[in-house]
Amino acid sequence: MTGTGATARRRRATAPLAAVVVAALLATTACSAGEEAEPATTQAAEVVTPKSAPPQPAAPEPEPQPEPVVWPLTGVRVDGKLPRRPALAVKIENSPQSRPHTGLHAADIVWEQVVEGGVSRFVAIYHSKTPDTIGPIRSVRPMDAATVAPLKGLLAYSGGQGPFIDRVGNAGVQSIIMDRGAPGFWRSNDRYAPHNVYGSPRTFWKQAFRSRAVHPPAQFAYAAKRGEGTAAQVGGRAKVADVRLSSYQRTVWDWWPKSRYYARGDGSTPSVSSGQRITARNVLLLSMSVRNTNYRDPSGAPVPETRMVDRGRGVLLGDGKSVRVQWSKTGVRKRLVITRLNGKPVELEPGNTWIELVPRGTGTWRIR
Repeated sequence: MTGTGATARRRRATAPLAAVVVAALLATTACSAGEEAEPATTQAAEVVTPKSAPPQPAAPEPEPQPEPVVWPLTGVRVDGKLPRRPALAVKIENSPQSRPHTGLHAADIVWEQVVEGGVSRFVAIYHSKTPDTIGPIRSVRPMDAATVAPLKGLLAYSGGQGPFIDRVGNAGVQSIIMDRGAPGFWRSNDRYAPHNVYGSPRTFWKQAFRSRAVHPPAQFAYAAKRGEGTAAQVGGRAKVADVRLSSYQRTVWDWWPKSRYYARGDGSTPSVSSGQRITARNVLLLSMSVRNTNYRDPSGAPVPETRMVDRGRGVLLGDGKSVRVQWSKTGVRKRLVITRLNGKPVELEPGNTWIELVPRGTGTWRIR
């Protein structure tokens, strides 16, 4: 009895352990047979599908670079800030008695036009440079208002007929007139009148109305660097421009390759200003209609007028080359627009510009 009871107790004690062993064996068998019942462990998931790298922050946008500041009438870079002053236009004589000139070489833009008798006169525009003296200064002409109106600045001259002076004011230009007592003019004892009137640009600028204390709008588009203007890029050879404005005035431009300027001459005589040869980075030849007005000068000769509000053809010279252009001006206060014959825009060389207003039908030019 005793032995039988002990055996029964041993059987009851080992039963739970046997159940655990049997359960484990069944689980192992199931795993071997199914191959897919057990999901992958966390560690295995990390090996099979690694986590992606965290997104990198986007590169910052580059700071916009400011446009270089340039002189509006030359396209040349400014060292510092633009002065708060308007463009100053000055009417300058070009008869043989007026030569050599003073301060003419320092102008940003010069317009050469035919007046009575076939002689030429200049409208010289100053902004980037300030010569001490300018001259000889003469009187206003009928086309001057439309020439300088787009600049919205000043025009200094010795005097003129009333209707021509009124045109300047009506075009929105401030006149500075010697005959009306404006300061800054004087007569030199070195020449005979009327070829002896000179002026101070600094004194002229001081008389500008406060509303005009701003720099002028650009009149032309300029390339960023020398040699990148339209003429230089697509033009043909242009070493000499021989311009016949009238039977009395012949203007010649010779290319100087070392300095990359065109040098001006009145015929075969070099043009000189303040002891320097007059030169230009750009020379613009424009064919324009010229007609006589009903007004006459003191000698009785009819006063001609170049028709500025019009359109026509021309040639641009720059960097030793030339390209044909067309021009248009739609109003007195509108600037003169230059394009290529196909309508594409034109860029000038950075630097000063001389513009020859060649009478259509009577004037000529020859480029070689």
